Amino acid sequence: MTPAGSDLPPPASVERLVLWGDVLDFSDDPGFASPKEAKGMRWRPDHAVLIEGGRVLAVQPRGKALAADWQEAPVQDHRGRLIMPGFIDTHVHCPQLDVIASFGTALLDWLNTYTFPAERRYADPAVSKDGARRFLKALWAHGTTTAVVFPTVHKVSAEALFEEADANAMRLVTGKVLMNRHAPEGLRDDVAQAERDCVDLIDRWHGKGRQAFAVTVRFAPTSTPEQLMMAGQLCQTYAGTYMQTHVAENQDEVRWVASLFPDARSYLDVYDRDGLIGPRAVLAHGIWLDDKDRAVLRERGAQIAHSPSSNLFLGSGLFDWAQAQREGVNVSLASDVGGGTSLSMLRNMADAYKIQALQGTRLTAWKALYTATLGAARHLGLADEIGRVEPGCMADLAIWDWAVSDVAAHRDQLAQASGDLHERLFVWMTLGDERNLVGTLIAGQTVYKTRAAA
Repeated sequence: MTPAGSDLPPPASVERLVLWGDVLDFSDDPGFASPKEAKGMRWRPDHAVLIEGGRVLAVQPRGKALAADWQEAPVQDHRGRLIMPGFIDTHVHCPQLDVIASFGTALLDWLNTYTFPAERRYADPAVSKDGARRFLKALWAHGTTTAVVFPTVHKVSAEALFEEADANAMRLVTGKVLMNRHAPEGLRDDVAQAERDCVDLIDRWHGKGRQAFAVTVRFAPTSTPEQLMMAGQLCQTYAGTYMQTHVAENQDEVRWVASLFPDARSYLDVYDRDGLIGPRAVLAHGIWLDDKDRAVLRERGAQIAHSPSSNLFLGSGLFDWAQAQREGVNVSLASDVGGGTSLSMLRNMADAYKIQALQGTRLTAWKALYTATLGAARHLGLADEIGRVEPGCMADLAIWDWAVSDVAAHRDQLAQASGDLHERLFVWMTLGDERNLVGTLIAGQTVYKTRAAA
């Protein structure tokens, strides 16, 4: 099985495009250092991004003349705007757009009251197709160009996502949800059929274009030990695939897992003993892990998909990102819609700042933006493809206005006058959202734009 991200076929398009603007990306993790001490940020104001065949060909200063054979290439003039890598959302639920912003429940009640009824509808191929199209368009309208996605237990829901993403050359990681107990009728599978469905999806979609399969365990309570063992065997057999699940999101959930798996040392151990935890494992939340769990994550190279807006909205707890960093755990950022309240990674960064501030840590714009771009790409093993504005990388880009309201524009002017780029970016990150987005490109093709982009 070819690992996802390697030997990508060239995109069908060989068109050329030039983007002018202020280019921001990262070469390394700035960590939790102060803004003035952090390293790894790359700021290239007034530069041209040359795109050919869906990839970045070059990034050069505006004063440098374009080569003669580029003189006739179409140009998008975004001077005074940010050009950044598209965001990478490492944990999000496609069908939960139907229940986003639902009132009054914590995690387990949320699932039973809102999520499961919504997901049952995705047995219908027409609902899955319509939902996948709506969901991906919504991601693009928030500047997200890559996502690790939960569909539903229905095979057709994963197929719909793969088909829609592949039609738009989008990098997507997804897979049929495994769930054979503690769920309503219409949302349970069985071990043998689920395995057949997963193998078929792997054979058909993993490594096709920019699609990658994830062995997708809903969470430990909804899978029997036999299904978890089967999932681990899939991970071991198809080494290039990913694994995604939830872990230690809510204290009631942790206690439930302990009662269901009394022979496991911890919630994480339920997965680890069946071979589910490896360098391609993406575990959402991870709030209530202990030191031994974090050591396992570090040793295996797995990542926690921190979902700040969701953790606040459902009252799940405060993830200690700084502690995870100190203990060598990989952390990415995620919206977790619909537990989260927005697909906007900027809004989630602002919420992440608040969560860390409550614990005595100040999250810089450098760290937040790195984590949602190159950091996530590295943890997914895709840094040679996404997460940077770098020759050879795919031209998955987002173009942003600094401010869209009078108050934000006033604040931006003051920050710009200070000459402190971090201050200006922090203002943008905190006050900005999807309304600041001008356009989104995937593989060099515009998949979303506002009238401001004209």
